[in-house]
Amino acid sequence: MDPCDRPAVVFDNGTGYSKLGFAGNSEPTFTIPTVVAVNESFLDQSEQCSSANWLAQYNAGVMADLDFFIGDEALSHFKSSGLYSSRSPIHHGQVNDWDTMERFWQQSIFNYLRCNPEEHYFLLTDSPVSTPESRECMGEIMFETFNVPGLYISVQSVLSLSAGFAYLKSLSEEESDSEPDMTGVVVDIGDGAPHIVPVVNGYVIGSSIKSFPLSGSDVTQFVMQLLQERGELLPPDDALDIARRVKETYCYTSSDIVKEFKKLDSKPSKYVKQWSAVKPKTGVPYTFDIGYERFLGPEIFFHPEMYSADFSTPLPELIDSCVQSAPIDTRRALYKNIVLSGGTTMFKDFHKRLQNNIKKIVDDRVAATNARHHVEVKPVEVNVVTHPIQSYAVWFGGSVAASSPEFFESCHTKEEYEEHGASICRTSTVFKGMY
Repeated sequence: MDPCDRPAVVFDNGTGYSKLGFAGNSEPTFTIPTVVAVNESFLDQSEQCSSANWLAQYNAGVMADLDFFIGDEALSHFKSSGLYSSRSPIHHGQVNDWDTMERFWQQSIFNYLRCNPEEHYFLLTDSPVSTPESRECMGEIMFETFNVPGLYISVQSVLSLSAGFAYLKSLSEEESDSEPDMTGVVVDIGDGAPHIVPVVNGYVIGSSIKSFPLSGSDVTQFVMQLLQERGELLPPDDALDIARRVKETYCYTSSDIVKEFKKLDSKPSKYVKQWSAVKPKTGVPYTFDIGYERFLGPEIFFHPEMYSADFSTPLPELIDSCVQSAPIDTRRALYKNIVLSGGTTMFKDFHKRLQNNIKKIVDDRVAATNARHHVEVKPVEVNVVTHPIQSYAVWFGGSVAASSPEFFESCHTKEEYEEHGASICRTSTVFKGMY
């Protein structure tokens, strides 16, 4: 069967979680932590073997290559056994350990999706600030190790834009053949390396990309820090995991932080939540209260100085700066379509607070311009787009893109790789706008 007749495999590898699945599906088949647990005992045994005993050294190396786990299995083995060490191949959105990344892909393809990579085209996502050499490494591993027939590497921001358009189009009752609106600002905040990326007609404006230093993992750390400073006795081994679950379950974005303090102080029985669990090692039950942490956690995006003294620019100001650095004739269209992407943007009322703050900045600038030059500037429309698939918007955009007939024509094929080498992965229909 021709690989073009089979659904393409879509991988969205993030710092915290990876989404795996097949093109045409509405949601990923698997969402697993981007973690690999490796058995260090075999590696130590391989190093200790003398060069004369080459067979034992070889066998130890083979076992080290075979004895590893990924995702939730990796975390489980890491916690329950002292033999395994945990490795994260992606830091701040960039792959920094290609051997571990290759192992992760191997398990994802054969143990999770259970497909033959030689019979499917692949779509991989990449950070908008990654290097061309990084995409070359992706191509080498996919073509050399897994022998895939075709590969397409797409920018995460462009996929997020197309995902938002495709989702909103699916909700509308009218059947329209209009072209997708591929102009907007993508605010991508996941577990690591948030970026604000302006996209105009499907092309990334590389010079206007802004990075925000705080991510979902920082919110988790801040929630844990607040709980511990308040004297709550969290199990040390599980403190970070508990803080993460508290963040995902109870945190929300407030419109006015002073009002939230007063509200919790006046009616603690209504707004203060309780968390009950059992310590995993001793089996002793414990309970603690969740109060101010509920709204102070997401507040670091609007007042970063609460968490870090090294950075004081709020997220709305950074988004405004990003748009202002883009070409002047694209700015109104960019303000009109600010798209949220990533699990950390799923906090309740996050989009409302973001839209109100950006709108205030823009309106103040328009009012100042009118007063200074005695003119009447047309008001600027600010719209922050939100939808339920924000947490896996990049994967959904990849699924939609890989379902189109043009996808297979845009892919780099195995024949092209054998003729030209890994350098073909440096460019694509998307990346030509940047490099």
